[in-house]
Amino acid sequence: MATEVITEPQKPFVHLADFDGPLDLLLHLIRKDEVEIYDIPIEKITKQYVAILEANQKYQLEIAGEYFVMASTLMRIKSQMLLPAPPVMVDDEAEFEDPREELVDQLLEYQRYQAAAKHLEAKAAARQREYTREAMAAPAEIIAHQVQPGVTIEELRGAFEALLKRRQIPELPVAETAPEKVTVAERIDYIKAQLTHPVRFVDLFADQLTRDNLVTTFLALLELCRHQVVQVTQSTAFGPLIVTKGNKFDGQPSEN
Repeated sequence: MATEVITEPQKPFVHLADFDGPLDLLLHLIRKDEVEIYDIPIEKITKQYVAILEANQKYQLEIAGEYFVMASTLMRIKSQMLLPAPPVMVDDEAEFEDPREELVDQLLEYQRYQAAAKHLEAKAAARQREYTREAMAAPAEIIAHQVQPGVTIEELRGAFEALLKRRQIPELPVAETAPEKVTVAERIDYIKAQLTHPVRFVDLFADQLTRDNLVTTFLALLELCRHQVVQVTQSTAFGPLIVTKGNKFDGQPSEN
């Protein structure tokens, strides 16, 4: 007669290395049983938790001490819940404290950390799939320096040389040159008369046709700048030079 061998039904075995700690293991058991975290069936969860520890010890696996600390905590909560509740007096306003409350708070906080860690992992994985191009250096010709109030003599000279090149005034033979030279004093009065509003630097030379008179106007402008009667500014880099009234502008004609 054949002997029937009765074997113990195999239970799914979970290695403790799959968890980051006792709270992680507890959350696994709670989720597996689909129970409410605010109302943990402490007796059932405790049995499952202790069974996992015993199964791991059976296979002579080392278990961190923190898992046994949690086991003792579960035992204490279980025993507290088995004790009869003290009688509540009518005038007693003290609320009943659930022995599971502290454990529930720990589990909820651990869940928040888990969610935050998963979010960061997802962002890190998405970042790994992105390629960031290195920042390009701006071409030297478009790098603008900060223009301070006022314009230097070198900048004025450069602007005047550019003006002469644009005008392309031909040098006439001496016999054909008309006697139309103006004095610096006359050009000073002319410039002061134009400054009823800000004037572009190039516009001050618009009425001059010869190189000598252009130079005379430029000398007059330098003289006015030296005495702070006018000032030359540049509001934006590479922008036009603007001539405005200076601190000592009086509007009176110069003495000839």
